[in-house]
Amino acid sequence: MRTVKQVSDLTGISVRALHYYDEIGLLKPSEITEAGYRLYDDEALKTLQQILFFKELDIPLKDIKEIMLSPYFDKMQALKNQKKLLMLKRKRLNGLIELINKTLKGESTMNFKEFDMSEYYNVLEEFKVEHEDKVIKSWGSVDKYNELIEKCKSKEDEIAKMAIKQYGSIEKYAKAVKKNLNSDTLILAEQYDKFKKDFLEDKHPKLKELFKKLVSDLSKDPSSKEIQQIAEEITNIAKKDYEAFKTDMGDDHWYYMVQIYLVFPKWIEEVDKKYGNGASKFIGEALKNYLGDKQPKIEELYKKLASDLSKDPYSKEVQQIVEEISGANKKIQEFYKVDEGENHWGYTAELYLSDSILKKAIDKQYGSGASKFIGEALKFYSENNK
Repeated sequence: MRTVKQVSDLTGISVRALHYYDEIGLLKPSEITEAGYRLYDDEALKTLQQILFFKELDIPLKDIKEIMLSPYFDKMQALKNQKKLLMLKRKRLNGLIELINKTLKGESTMNFKEFDMSEYYNVLEEFKVEHEDKVIKSWGSVDKYNELIEKCKSKEDEIAKMAIKQYGSIEKYAKAVKKNLNSDTLILAEQYDKFKKDFLEDKHPKLKELFKKLVSDLSKDPSSKEIQQIAEEITNIAKKDYEAFKTDMGDDHWYYMVQIYLVFPKWIEEVDKKYGNGASKFIGEALKNYLGDKQPKIEELYKKLASDLSKDPYSKEVQQIVEEISGANKKIQEFYKVDEGENHWGYTAELYLSDSILKKAIDKQYGSGASKFIGEALKFYSENNK
C-alpha cells in the first residue's frame, strides 16, 4: 500500500489531482485508514496508469471515467489502441524536438515561423473574395481588411504561438478562424454599430430626445427617480427597436452596451464630445443603475468565483464554479457558432496569470490577487478536464 504522497512522488501527479480524482469517482483509494489517510494498492496504480495514458491522448476526465466504468471496457485492447495513437503523437513531437535541437545548436532561432501559416492566410483571403460585402461592412473597405492581413503577417510569431497553445495546431486554428468569420459575431458587431451610429448621429428621434433629456444636467444623481425613469424608457426602446437587444442573448448584449459607456475609452471620448465632459460616465451609471443586479450568467459566476480569495482554487467547491463557467461559456459559443479552441481554458488561465494588463484590470475589479486566483483555478480545471 502507498500513501497519496508516495503515489504523487512515484507518478508525478500532484496530491491535489489525486484528491480530485477521488472526489469525482475516477480513482478511489484502495483503503482509507481510521485517521482518514488514503492508501493505494498495485491494482489502483495500474488504473492510474491507464488514466494517464488516456490523458496523454487529451481525452477529458469525464470521458475517461465513462470509458473505464463501461462494462465493455477491455484493458488490453485499450492499451493497443493507446499505443497506436501515442506513436502518432510521438512522431509529431519528434519533429518539434528536432526543431528545438537545431535551435540549441545555433542552426536557427526558435520562432513560430517554422510552423506553416499559409493555411491561416488562405482562410483570410478566401473570406475577402467570397464575402466582400461583409468585409466592407465590418472593416470599412477591402483596403483596410488587407491592412489587417499585413498586420497579422507582421505579428506572425505571436499569432502562431497563440494558435498552437489555444487550438493545438495552425491547421485547427485556421479552421476555427474560418468558422468564426462566418459566425454570428460579425452580425452582432454590425448591430452594435447600428445602435452606436444612430446614437451619435441622432438617427432615432425618440432616443435622441431621451438621451438629450438624460444629460441635460450632469450634476444630477444618476440613481435619482427622475433619471431612472428616463433610463427605463431608453432601455425599453433599445430592446424594442434594435436587433442586437431582441435575441435570446439580448439582455446580455444590452448589459455590455451599457458597460461601453463606462469603460471603452474611444467611445467615452465620442460621447463626451457630443454631450460634454463626463456625459458618457453619467449615461453609463444611469443605465447600469436601472439594470440593478441583472448581469449575464457568466459575469455572475466570475463574481462568485472571486468572492472569497482565501479559498483553495483547487478545491471541489471552487472547481464546481469553474465547471459552471465552462458550461455557460459553451452555451455562448454554441449561440454565436464560434470555436475558441481545445485548450481555451488553459490559454485563458495563462493570460490571467501572466498578462499584466489583464491582471491589473481583474485585481481592480475583484480585489488584489484575484487574477492569480482565477488563473490557478482555470489552470487546474484545464489540466484535469482535457
